[in-house]
Amino acid sequence: MGKASRRKGKDPKAPRDPSTLPAPFVGRPFEGLPAETEWVAMREIVPAATATIRYTVDGSSAQATVATVLPMAWPALHRDTGEVLIALQAGGGSGDASRDLAQALLAAADLAEGEPLTTAPRATAGSPRLQDLLDADQPFEADLHEGFDFWVAGADLDAEGQASLERANEAAAPTRRLAGATSAYWCRIGDRTYVRWVLPHDEDKATDALARLHAADHSRLGDGRLLGAFRASGLLVPVWEVDAGTDPAALDEPMTALAAALGEALESSAALTPDERRARNGIVSRQVTLR
Repeated sequence: MGKASRRKGKDPKAPRDPSTLPAPFVGRPFEGLPAETEWVAMREIVPAATATIRYTVDGSSAQATVATVLPMAWPALHRDTGEVLIALQAGGGSGDASRDLAQALLAAADLAEGEPLTTAPRATAGSPRLQDLLDADQPFEADLHEGFDFWVAGADLDAEGQASLERANEAAAPTRRLAGATSAYWCRIGDRTYVRWVLPHDEDKATDALARLHAADHSRLGDGRLLGAFRASGLLVPVWEVDAGTDPAALDEPMTALAAALGEALESSAALTPDERRARNGIVSRQVTLR
């Protein structure tokens, strides 16, 4: 029998077990979740916040708390009260933050009460994603905190623990939500003040729309100027610098107007003009990518 005949007679190669394969890269890991922009904001730009989620495993529903950060950079924690917390900013070992967080959630739920999850299990191609676990119709909005007192939930701390908490609180940049647009946040970093807005749109379309506004000199936020934008978890986040003394509430009306203008720019299907292309190139050249 010739080689070709022997090859033809062999059984086709069996598919590999997904649990043995690395998790595939996902550019927009929170796409499909309720309030994708809030997930991105909590992961990338909000220092101290929590939100409540409901999830289902093997037909049983439970509740957990999503936090920006947990003590000691733990990925998750199962409190002695039974509450399960997962940290969005704990990082992860795969190319899909949704799988990493789902792994942390499931592992923390299996811990004994009072135990932290110090290292999350590594996600694989067979691991569930948050989109597989979370109830699809639930609201999701970051509940901002002045600091990290939610870590201790009213428990008494010794002197060392209190000092650690105070250091964390001092490092948290003051952050406020703006009412004029979804997932727009005022923050003060050092002696400068910024507004960062997580846009829900396709990144290229959002960049085009922002370029149209900038070329027409309509990209200002009140008296604040557009500095540029960065990419975070697959979404565009433009950044404005505003006067350091600006009260967040004073930006609500300008933010509403800017959101309306951006909405109109997003509806345009016309090719970019030379001025708009230059504005777009300037925005793109200043972009950086976070995770």
